[in-house]
Amino acid sequence: MEREPMRIREGYLVKKQGSMFNTWKPMWVVLLEDGIEFYKRKADNSPKGMVPLKGSSINSPCQDFGKRMFVFKLTAAKQQDHFFQAAYLEERDAWVRDIKRAIHCIDGGQRFARKSTRKSIRLPETINLSALYLSMKDPEKGIKELKLEKDKKVYNHCFTGTTVIDWLVSSNSIRNRKEGLMLASSLLSEGYLQPAEDTSKAAAEGLSDTPFLDLSDAYYYFPDSGFFCDGNSSDDDVVLKEEFRGIVVKQGCLLKQGHRRKNWKVRKFVLREDPAYLHYYDPAGGEEPLGAIHLRGCVVTAVEDMPDSKKYDADNILFEIITANDIHYYLQAASSAERTEWIKAIQAVSRTGK
Repeated sequence: MEREPMRIREGYLVKKQGSMFNTWKPMWVVLLEDGIEFYKRKADNSPKGMVPLKGSSINSPCQDFGKRMFVFKLTAAKQQDHFFQAAYLEERDAWVRDIKRAIHCIDGGQRFARKSTRKSIRLPETINLSALYLSMKDPEKGIKELKLEKDKKVYNHCFTGTTVIDWLVSSNSIRNRKEGLMLASSLLSEGYLQPAEDTSKAAAEGLSDTPFLDLSDAYYYFPDSGFFCDGNSSDDDVVLKEEFRGIVVKQGCLLKQGHRRKNWKVRKFVLREDPAYLHYYDPAGGEEPLGAIHLRGCVVTAVEDMPDSKKYDADNILFEIITANDIHYYLQAASSAERTEWIKAIQAVSRTGK
């Protein structure tokens, strides 16, 4: 009897719809040993489509769509392209790593098994870009995110190119600044760093000798840092958006119930501490949040039933946030374990900061 293909990974991704229109929609995506299935809703029994992995190839990062970040491209054996967007960098890398491994296994007639892989054949085996990125973001020993001014603009949560190379040298990641440029350029090309202003953007687009600039007037930022730019200088008494100053603690896609129609929609959530805010976005696009939940003094609990609204395959995955102003938000995680992770993270944030 032929066995069912093993489920390797599943979760919400945003998928480009068709080839003629630039329309993106959140889908529930399941990676199997032999293919990728995508569903309109997690509760659906039949997939909306399926991409066989045999003979396929994957490209990441995919930068075909301008400001749309964390995209990867899966090209099927029949040369049909499928574009997927993750909610954040580590999520994209995890999907890409498992898909690459699954393709390798099916093309070689092997069973899927996770194993560590090098991030880039151009770098020494001792360099792991993902681990290096996490070290760079360490609150104590990593690169400090600053508010910098240039050309009457204020860039928040960013740092200079010189700062990056200085940090790589001081952390013994490289032997000299020339090696630092190569390593920083790899971090940039893989999406671990993003150019923040015209000088760094021009270099990244190939208008300089190197994609990354070891300069004090070239600004960069981490892709999930909460970076934003104000069009006026601080001399004009710019009031920064207080709620975006906090450090990102957790992010990902959840289902959120609307307050009026009581329907459920996939939203990307970003949890920040000090000040404690939970912002939610349309995962298919848009840099501005659809809303913000101020978490200081809130109550967050698991919910087992919602008698006044239609369930959405919600057994053991619902939770509720009640703000200090007595506003109720109902959310759904993808699993019971994920619900517990979100509840613990929100509870910790709500007790600290503003």
